[in-house]
Amino acid sequence: MQWLRKLSNEHRGTDLYRNISLLCIVGHGGMGKTTLLQHVYEDEMTKEFDLKMWVCVSNNFDVKKVIADMLESLKKKRPRLETLEALQDSLRIEIMSKKILFVLDDVWENDEEQDKKKWEKLLAPLAHGKISSSILVTTRMDSVALTIAKVIKKKKETFQLQGLEEDQCLQLLNSHAFADVENPNNYKRLKSIAREVVKKLSGSPLAAKVIGGVLNSSLDERHWTKVLNSDFVSPRLGRGDIFLILRLSYMFLPKYLQNCFAFCSIFRQDYWFDKDDLVKMWIALGFIQQPHDQEWTMEDIGGRYFDILVKKSFFDKFQDGRYYKMHDLIHELAQSVSIHECLRVEDSTNLPSIIPKTLRHLSVQTTNPDIIKKIGQFKYLHSLFLFHEASNQDINALIEIFKTWRSLCLLYIHASARLKMIPEEIGNLIHLRYLKIDGDYDLTMLPSSLSNLYHLEYIIYAERLGALSQPNIYDFLPSNFNNLSNLRYMKFRHNYISLICGIGKLKSLQELNMFDLRDVSGYRIGELENMNDLCKLGINCLENVKDAEEACSAKLCAKKRLTDLTLRWSNTDSRNIDLDENVLDNLQPPKCLRNLRIVRYMGARSAIWRNNVNPIFNLERIDLYECLECETLPPFGQLPFLKSLELYRMPKVKWRESKFNGNDKYYAFPLLEVLRIRRLKALEDWFEAGVAAEDGCLFPCLIELELFVCPKLKELPFLPPKLKILWMDNTKWKTFNFCSNSNPIPLELLKVFDCPNITSLPLADEIARLAALRDLRIIKCPNLNSLGRYREVETTNNCHLMLSCLFISDPSVLLMEPLRSIASLKELYIKNNDELVSFPNEAEQWFLNVRSLSELKFRYLASLQSLPSSLESLSSLQNLDINDVPMLRELPNLPPSLKSLSISPECHPELYERYREDGGSDRHKIAHIPHIYLYSSRII
Repeated sequence: MQWLRKLSNEHRGTDLYRNISLLCIVGHGGMGKTTLLQHVYEDEMTKEFDLKMWVCVSNNFDVKKVIADMLESLKKKRPRLETLEALQDSLRIEIMSKKILFVLDDVWENDEEQDKKKWEKLLAPLAHGKISSSILVTTRMDSVALTIAKVIKKKKETFQLQGLEEDQCLQLLNSHAFADVENPNNYKRLKSIAREVVKKLSGSPLAAKVIGGVLNSSLDERHWTKVLNSDFVSPRLGRGDIFLILRLSYMFLPKYLQNCFAFCSIFRQDYWFDKDDLVKMWIALGFIQQPHDQEWTMEDIGGRYFDILVKKSFFDKFQDGRYYKMHDLIHELAQSVSIHECLRVEDSTNLPSIIPKTLRHLSVQTTNPDIIKKIGQFKYLHSLFLFHEASNQDINALIEIFKTWRSLCLLYIHASARLKMIPEEIGNLIHLRYLKIDGDYDLTMLPSSLSNLYHLEYIIYAERLGALSQPNIYDFLPSNFNNLSNLRYMKFRHNYISLICGIGKLKSLQELNMFDLRDVSGYRIGELENMNDLCKLGINCLENVKDAEEACSAKLCAKKRLTDLTLRWSNTDSRNIDLDENVLDNLQPPKCLRNLRIVRYMGARSAIWRNNVNPIFNLERIDLYECLECETLPPFGQLPFLKSLELYRMPKVKWRESKFNGNDKYYAFPLLEVLRIRRLKALEDWFEAGVAAEDGCLFPCLIELELFVCPKLKELPFLPPKLKILWMDNTKWKTFNFCSNSNPIPLELLKVFDCPNITSLPLADEIARLAALRDLRIIKCPNLNSLGRYREVETTNNCHLMLSCLFISDPSVLLMEPLRSIASLKELYIKNNDELVSFPNEAEQWFLNVRSLSELKFRYLASLQSLPSSLESLSSLQNLDINDVPMLRELPNLPPSLKSLSISPECHPELYERYREDGGSDRHKIAHIPHIYLYSSRII
């Protein structure tokens, strides 16, 4: 980070790459190179860069792929460009005159001369970046730094990672070895063994994590001693060899986990693993042991396997746990232990000359149809991943494979847009259990022979968004699709599932998210009767249920694994209210239900089962949408595990009841974290008349509260003690009270919109407790005249509001303490005011005192004729945005720090004429700004 800071002071030459600096982080595998740069990349300091890109290169250095990855990192979508020149041009346009931070992670060098030519092609567009642009590289090879330095004609700069100090390494190992242990200090003998183990790890953080996971599997001294005495010291190096250490961790896995882990080598390095999808593959390949407990599914067991591998550091969480990745050394380990069973062929025109007869898993990426023909000889494959630019002309190779293979359990096809059909011969793959088809193509239908694959458990068709042609949805699935009685999961982008006649035959299905009911045989709600393995269920068009008896036939209460249920009527047109009530009464879910959503129910009362805590005891989330006739809300406050409650457009509800079936003990939502109430226009109180919260405390765990268009709702007695986000929109509240105790108030975001009755917000009164508040938004509150009572003593005690972001519609709010003295503000938005003509003098003075402001936006100000002249004093201002300010004709002098000026088309025509690039009379006043967007056109 010090290196990044000093770049702006460096002397620059006149060569092509004068604006770019390079630093290479060099170290053995597992030393933490990538982790180090992740911390730098996410640091607040890097916000000074206009653009940031992160690309993993790995062993296969392909220039087109790396540039495509760079563009995807910038634009969040994959470019559809074919040629290298087109990709280079697109990247050049994106980064033109911008200060960029580019991270190239895990770079290898194969052939110095060949790689030098590739680097020249890759780095050419980066020459157009702004001064102080930076490239950070992680590599195991010092020669990589030298090669890139030669290309950009710079002195080689490297930062060598040597590993952790022994005490740090021990601390890291212990954190994994004693994970979930209540008091590690009780294991003094094990801690002594851990210190001896660390001496063999050469300071490698990856080794410490992985061996810590091995030790954690048993807190038994013999086990720890066995690990210590294992032969994982490399005699060649005379110190801990990371790869041998990792192999040791594999050897200590039970056989079933070894199988699951080794199979993962079939995926490329840096692959983003989806936990649920990988578990499905493991199940299809027979890697998952049958559960002994009927409460557990195969997916549950597979999920536990995966979690164990994560805990043992074979996978790392990525993107907030949505995906997982393998460290490149872990991936190499998977390849080494699966070398006789797994083969991955990438971008090749030929297969390897020697292929083991024991090969069971094959991944092929090729454009050569002859390769497809050759893989037909591997008749005992259990899984095939085929990435192929296939067309209907060379599909014959696939046909021949499907004709002769019998042992295939898993088939994944990723093909091009030219593929319009999957051959009927797929029906010969009688042991197929997992089928996934995706890519840039539009299949017109699935083959009818698919219905013969009785063992099929998972089918996923992920056709691309925005398909050029939509298939005829009624012909897409085979007519006898319901023959697949072992099917556990199916996923289609369109709602093809509702077209399956007699879907009730799919008794093993676990998810049925959209089942559209029809008053036709084979499509009625009774189809659900024997589908008792369902975990997720969504029932649409409930108006087509004829009576309570038919609703009973779904037997929802018997589905002992059902955790997610959506009950949806398709419209809010006039319906039989009694029928709706009777239908809902007889759709009682099982006690295991966690998430319930009810949409467009037109009954006036709650279902009978919703007025008793026992049937819905375990609910964690409830959403009620557009239930227009409901008059009261059930006493959800007594649900002990409820974490989220969302209510939308229920115009007749006046209050919520406080009692379940005569139980007069009152609970105030003991675990509720999120409460959103939107468009409940008649809601008057939190409870019926005469009932108050026990101990005066509602919502003890609430984190997020949103109240939108609830004009009659009474104020809360006190804000919940853990609240972080509060959004009030169109309420009649005059003020609100924080908790009465002296604890810090955790509020981080406060939004007050369209509240004409509110006169004060007690921010100044509680400034010492509001240290967490970072984002404040006050829009259209015309009678607000106070932000609390500001005391001088607070300033002497260094109590200031530490806001980063402020939205206001009335500039006079800036003159109220504590905003008048604010010094931390980064972003200010002034918007949604049709009466403001100019800023008062005191507001002008306010801008002179705010030195930290970096972003300023004026939006939807119909009458504003001038901006504050004091903007010129904003020495940290970088971005100024003026949007829909139609009466503004002239800009004040703008500060030299400004990097971007944006003026929307809705502004006054004279403003454009003054500042346009070609002949504008005042263009010279903004010429110092690097990026100017005028009339939605970028002018540089």
